[in-house]
Amino acid sequence: MTRTLGTSPPRALIFTLYGLYARETGGWLSVRSLIQLLGEVGVDGQAVRSAVSRLKQRGLLVPEKWDGLAGYTLSERARDVLLEGDRRIFARPRAEGDHQWLLAVFSVPESERDQRHKLRSLLTQLGFGTVSAGAWIAPAHVEGLTRETLDEAGMAEYLDLFRSEHLGFRPLPEQVARWWDLETLNLMHSEIVGTYRSTLDAWRDSTQDDATAFVDYVGLLTSWRRLPYLDPGLPRDLLPDDWRGVEAADIFFELRDRIALPARRHAATKAPEVTFDPQVRG
Repeated sequence: MTRTLGTSPPRALIFTLYGLYARETGGWLSVRSLIQLLGEVGVDGQAVRSAVSRLKQRGLLVPEKWDGLAGYTLSERARDVLLEGDRRIFARPRAEGDHQWLLAVFSVPESERDQRHKLRSLLTQLGFGTVSAGAWIAPAHVEGLTRETLDEAGMAEYLDLFRSEHLGFRPLPEQVARWWDLETLNLMHSEIVGTYRSTLDAWRDSTQDDATAFVDYVGLLTSWRRLPYLDPGLPRDLLPDDWRGVEAADIFFELRDRIALPARRHAATKAPEVTFDPQVRG
């Protein structure tokens, strides 16, 4: 079966494959297996090689031969990224209705502007919204993850964290819409719903073959995994009436439950280094 997965770039699909199928066996995939697996979703061999080269340049893949076969292994940095992704992508955090917030207040000297950029990037990836240039906000439930992430990145010296409540003066839903780009987030959730609701319906109606499961799951996970880094799980009562995030998450998790195992089984038939273990869902 060959299908093209929309506009997902090959490098994103490759990183999905490594996250799903390479880590249990040392983090290595051969170039031949990558071309075989990506061919299943409509990516040609030259595009695979070009994407692998870019991932190598970014320090995510390391060239390595196993038993004379050319391939690439995940770098330590890539393993860390994937491990963090597991904690974010496969969880469904949602703030309670008490509307407690975590404030990050920082000031980085002009002489260290690179550190300022790094800090802002980290806060964005943690799902923080922007109150002002030096004050960012997130639901209080991300405190533990925020502390850990900033400590590991060596950023803790640049900021202070506060727990807070909103006391006035504008309505809180109005402020949330200023602090986060809810329109763009909702559009991204809507794209998941529009693309994969019919896919889920098809799997509910009948069990399909493993090849279809592989194509559907690689596409689903590649599309979904950006969202948990941008949507911190804001309280539902502060979100627009037409918010699609809950529906998108429902689709992702139900579809994952249905197709992750047959997708892995198919990957194992196409790439000898991929193992099929019914206990490992991915």
